[in-house]
Amino acid sequence: MKKLILLLLPLHLFSITVMAQTPAYKNKQLPVDKRVADLLTRMTVEEKAGQLNQLNGGAFTGPAANDPGQKAKMEMVRKGQVGSMLNVTGVTETRTIQDLAVKESRLGIPIIFAFDVIHGYKTIFPIPIADACAWDPALSQQATAVAAKEASAEGLHWTFAPMVDVSRDPRWGRVMEGAGEDPYLGGVIGAARVKGFQGNFGKDNILACVKHFAVYGAVEAGREYNQVSVDRVNTWNFYMPPYKAAVAAGAATVMNSFNVFEGVPASANSYLVNEVLKKQWGFKGFLVSDWNSFGEMVQHGYAKDNKDIAMKAINAGSMMDMETRAMVSEIPGLVKEGKVSMKTLDAAVAAILTMKFKIGLFDDPYINCDPQREKNNVFTAEHRNISRDAARKSILLLKNNEGILPLNRAANIALIGRWAESADDIFDFWVANAKSDPYRPVTLLEGLKNAGAKIKYARGYQDDLKPDNALADEAAGIANNADIVIVNLGISGKLAGEDRSIAMPEIPESQLDLLRALKKTGKKIIAVVSAGRPLVLTKAEPYCDAIVYAWILGTEQGNALADVIFGDYNPSAKTVMSFPYAVGQIPVYYNHMNTSRPSSTDGQGNWYSRYRDIPNDPLYPFGFGLSYTTYSYSNLKLNRNSLKKGEKLEVTVAVKNTGSRAGEEIVQLYIRDLIANQIRPVKELKGFEKITLAPGQEKTVRFMLDSDMLSYYNSNGVLTIEPGEFRVFIGGNSRDVLEAKFNFE
Repeated sequence: MKKLILLLLPLHLFSITVMAQTPAYKNKQLPVDKRVADLLTRMTVEEKAGQLNQLNGGAFTGPAANDPGQKAKMEMVRKGQVGSMLNVTGVTETRTIQDLAVKESRLGIPIIFAFDVIHGYKTIFPIPIADACAWDPALSQQATAVAAKEASAEGLHWTFAPMVDVSRDPRWGRVMEGAGEDPYLGGVIGAARVKGFQGNFGKDNILACVKHFAVYGAVEAGREYNQVSVDRVNTWNFYMPPYKAAVAAGAATVMNSFNVFEGVPASANSYLVNEVLKKQWGFKGFLVSDWNSFGEMVQHGYAKDNKDIAMKAINAGSMMDMETRAMVSEIPGLVKEGKVSMKTLDAAVAAILTMKFKIGLFDDPYINCDPQREKNNVFTAEHRNISRDAARKSILLLKNNEGILPLNRAANIALIGRWAESADDIFDFWVANAKSDPYRPVTLLEGLKNAGAKIKYARGYQDDLKPDNALADEAAGIANNADIVIVNLGISGKLAGEDRSIAMPEIPESQLDLLRALKKTGKKIIAVVSAGRPLVLTKAEPYCDAIVYAWILGTEQGNALADVIFGDYNPSAKTVMSFPYAVGQIPVYYNHMNTSRPSSTDGQGNWYSRYRDIPNDPLYPFGFGLSYTTYSYSNLKLNRNSLKKGEKLEVTVAVKNTGSRAGEEIVQLYIRDLIANQIRPVKELKGFEKITLAPGQEKTVRFMLDSDMLSYYNSNGVLTIEPGEFRVFIGGNSRDVLEAKFNFE
């Protein structure tokens, strides 16, 4: 026994010695803050600046390994000058770079890999604005969870989503990335998407990035990268709530926007970052610039050069620099000159390192580099089924004269329109790594055939949308011999996304010519409209007996549309942006303020705020969408006539399915503050509930209003509530509502 002790004792002492020599930041047993603090003491200023540097990657294996530009990036990784890379995907590529960071850099700080996973990775889901039309946060969360599972299986840790910019302008290509025009709904959906991406920071999750902070959805004329002119009252009440909700949901990162706010670029705007995001909201994650948005401070006329850029950005609270390389090149000199304090630098670097520790990169840098997981977790049948369900729940039924839909499968269908068979045109700019076979989407033509439909197809219009009488005549000929016509209208998905603003979001004239030719056949016409934004449908609507708004629905688009067209699924989606009557109305939105002359009903013959050639109202209001059944609303009741702070007011309404099919209805609650020290919107969404009703079934839907729901933000971002009279509205959209009133005391 004594000999055994003598043999074990040196081993025990050796173990203690090794533990003493292991840096604290590599000790899994220590709290993250202790590990971060230890690592910071070991880093040079140059290495700290490197953590603020994000580079665009690409491929690093095969022939790319000999590319001089890629070799230079590899050398920066070896020197600890890169904190993150974007657009490096797949287990092989990410492992190649991670090896350099972990095994060849001085401190072995792992790289975080990022990619734009906007609405799916290889299994593509409906674009976010379409997904929001389901008014189903659980579905939005499920979609982003699937996207995270696929992306993480291919080596990724981080996505630049969700976009929560409120926008009222369908000319802006990026409306496709958000949840529409309402701040409340935008916050609910944004928070759900954050939770879906991040989960509990497990291996199947990726970090979310709330963008674009702030007010980017208000770009003038709907033009990408344009100026924003919004006062603080509107900023706080219309644009800030979704950012706040997404941050409150635990978003790990936030992205600066391209625009200027109150004369200062968002990337160097201390009010937005230091005051609002960090101080008021308590954000503990890290900020990343948008692509070269630090560098674009020079174009704005706010910064002179990279040195000026780096100083202004980091002192304003911004952190990681996407592709400008100003931080990595200029921070060491700025610290030496005393223009950036070590405390400021350490705070920025600590936020990034903390997130790397939190997702487990220091303990297993290859956590997302498992080839078997990459093979098994991407583009699965399960994921495609979830995508199909999300797609059909996102489809809007905007018109259905005489119940023409759903169709009988026995009908002879003339299917017209290039978009009905072009897989390229029903995908958009943000389809991650699903840009080639076998990840192509199911087209409408394929989906109808999969459903057993009898189809004859004609192209109807050219790719370039120029008028073509021969194609229109061919389509009319096929229509003459059919029972019903389905015509796929709209614009290519290639016009949806960043840098895809269009001045005239309308049905193209060539397609209107086609509709006129088809109308002459006397056949009933069902329009399926494909687009990444709300289009002006006013000119097309009279020619159509039914309008199905297809958006861009992802991998299972054609199958989901067939489910709706043949009645296997009863549509329930509701609009999340008002559909303009004309381009000249834009922006048009439901939650507007009253003008001093809101209508002509004063009986005095006074002029009022109006157009002389078109209505004021949109063609389709916010919250609108039809079903294959009908619903009636009645018996709106409040359980009290007044409400005090700390109390709750119960609002109930009876909703009945008055049709012959089971269906889902989205019941919407709005309020209005009639008199306040800041004028308030004519309606504000404050709650919604999706219910399922069998034919003839009636349900009582209950909402609870509290004083916080009646409040608004003042110009300093402080919630304010005043006594006075309120209106409450409930209905199936923002226009067609029941109304009651109460007082807040």
